[in-house]
Amino acid sequence: MPNAPSTSLVEAFADRFRELSGEAHIIARLEDAGPIIASIVQAESAECVALAHMDDTTHEAVRSAIPGGTEILEPPYPSDGLPEVLDKAQVGITGVDWAIAETATLVEVCTDDVVRLVSGLPRTHIGIVRASTLVDKFTDAAEPMRKALADNPENCSISFISGPSRTGDIEMILTLGVHGPERAHTIIIEDC
Repeated sequence: MPNAPSTSLVEAFADRFRELSGEAHIIARLEDAGPIIASIVQAESAECVALAHMDDTTHEAVRSAIPGGTEILEPPYPSDGLPEVLDKAQVGITGVDWAIAETATLVEVCTDDVVRLVSGLPRTHIGIVRASTLVDKFTDAAEPMRKALADNPENCSISFISGPSRTGDIEMILTLGVHGPERAHTIIIEDC
């Protein structure tokens, strides 16, 4: 995977994500994510936010951005009671392992059900991705996918998220949010 993607690759991902009805936010540093996260949580009138799949630094920055009075669900999650434990979260925030510009796809490597539930159950999902992990085409993601599967041979799934959940009926009417989040945000951090 490239270490420093071109601005055009970041913009291509963001433009495509927006075409898929998602909202893309490009920021210079992790510290800049706070006001965006707070704004999304407030706009959703969220009383509960679930967090998963972030390194300690990102987790703490995200946690501190959530407005006071909002319940925060975070690891470690109890193994019994899932997915019910996460049902009350209106917003799910996850770290993203990498993203694919061509399809505006966020890629999460999941070694337990929590990551998939936090990104898939709440009505709004925020995926946080570093620009340095952005790849151009789906085929460029093959190497990191193989590595993720090799590193976790017994318990691994890879989730692909391209904007809000969508489904169409026989009359070709597209509906968002039927089988997952109806609103999707991605925060792309350009610091490398």
